[in-house]
Amino acid sequence: MADTGRRLLIIERAYRGGVETQFADVLYFARELNRQQGGLDILLRGLAVTFAAADPAPTPVLHLAGRELDTLPDPRAAVRTLLAEGAGIWAQDGELERFGAGPGWLLEGVRPTSDAAFPDWPGYRSVHFL
Repeated sequence: MADTGRRLLIIERAYRGGVETQFADVLYFARELNRQQGGLDILLRGLAVTFAAADPAPTPVLHLAGRELDTLPDPRAAVRTLLAEGAGIWAQDGELERFGAGPGWLLEGVRPTSDAAFPDWPGYRSVHFL
């Protein structure tokens, strides 16, 4: 396959980031790469497939020392934004099975994929594990 000029990001960990890094979680970084590099694809593996769950998640809120922090990253909103900005997003189907995912479990636009079918390593300008 010819080089598409796109980059592939593989995200395996579902770590949302700490309070002190709430402005720069892994999906925020992906948005910036997508904007600056002219397009990218993302493969969600491991617990990161939960970023693409269609069920509404509660608004992330943390109570700390009597204060309420409600500006924590929302991975599902970030995935929706990435899709709207032209990023391709896939979720590894083996991981989806671990969570009992069925039809309608993924956000619209996120595609399930098998290990055998994806990724096409030579088709990408570069591949990054985040």
